[in-house]
Amino acid sequence: MIAYKKFILDNGLRVIVHEDHSTPMAMVNVLYDVGAKDENPDQTGFAHLFEHLMFGGSIHIPNYDEPLQIAGGQNNAFTTDDLTNYYCQVPAKNIETAFWLESDRMLSLAFSEESLEVQRKVVCEEFKEHYINKPYGNVWHIMRDMSYKVHPYRWMTIGKELSHIENAKMDDVKVFFKKHYNPSNAILAIGGNVNLENVKVLAEKWFGNIPAGEKYNRHLPVEPPQTAARKKEVFADVPLDAFYKTWHIPGRMDKTYYAIDLITEILSGGGSSRLYESLVKRKKLFSNISCYHFGSVEPGLVTIEGKLVSGVKMQDAENAVEEELNFIKTTLLEDPELQKVKNKTESVTIFEDMSIMSRATNLAFYELMGNANLMNEELAKYQAVTIDEIRETAQKTFSQGNSNALYYFRK
Repeated sequence: MIAYKKFILDNGLRVIVHEDHSTPMAMVNVLYDVGAKDENPDQTGFAHLFEHLMFGGSIHIPNYDEPLQIAGGQNNAFTTDDLTNYYCQVPAKNIETAFWLESDRMLSLAFSEESLEVQRKVVCEEFKEHYINKPYGNVWHIMRDMSYKVHPYRWMTIGKELSHIENAKMDDVKVFFKKHYNPSNAILAIGGNVNLENVKVLAEKWFGNIPAGEKYNRHLPVEPPQTAARKKEVFADVPLDAFYKTWHIPGRMDKTYYAIDLITEILSGGGSSRLYESLVKRKKLFSNISCYHFGSVEPGLVTIEGKLVSGVKMQDAENAVEEELNFIKTTLLEDPELQKVKNKTESVTIFEDMSIMSRATNLAFYELMGNANLMNEELAKYQAVTIDEIRETAQKTFSQGNSNALYYFRK
């Protein structure tokens, strides 16, 4: 059970406090309710660009890292389709340094042409290195564009096109910042060797005077149900043929999420999983294979992907995958198999929650979804999933009409 308290500042900033006096450290986590899904289709990659720009210095603090390092801290950030998250870990006695740093860049990020140019080059190089010049690097650009027709999940966090970042203008950047990076659109999660009353004082001191800004209310286009299979072939200079297939699934808060998550574990959760045991070890069709989903807030995708063993025909590989899916859809699993993946999920979750960084980050994420206490409720939801629910969810999900297949061939 992860204990926490919550309060809200007058400017709308939600604050979650988790006390853990067994550690000398403290975590200051700021989650902004903005991700790639909130971008203009003609200006994608901005949320990720801002992840970089936020480390470029604020008006009062030209070098973000230096004071944090002096305080014995470390920091990082990540951007997804759904959110942008910044975190600092510092010795608890120096926690005010992290409050100072995070509040100042929320209030007064320094917008300079020099900083924009530097970070634009960094992001462009990342785009080229990982998505243009790397073997299979364009897979998810293709898969997302094929799987989604109207929803903004159709582009990646890095951006839909390199030109969108190359052509980013200062005025566009400022508008994006003003729209999304304000107290009414943020969650501050504090964890570690802290106490609630002191956090209230620090939150009010450093964040209380920041203007609330206008609460961003998104109205995203709804992806229509897919009713016909989509397929595409790509030929590229890659070492092995590869198979990718996605199916649409409901969003993170749908009641079937837990069954879908367990299905991915049944299919590819380790060396004894169904796909690996059958298609890699026994039939030797794939050199590796995995099944996973993105855990996205909006309706997302579950994916099976793998590299084929040299000489194996793509159709044979896909047929073998479908055989395994048909088993999940039509055959009752043994209770021990389902319980095994439930136990694994529980152990992974408990191990992850040993870190105050994970606890603070997860509390902020669950609060974003509407209820921070979901962090304490989810294990019971996994344990409640039945064999019948696994089969029914698989039947609904893994239909051909709901699928998108990419056949990636070696030239």
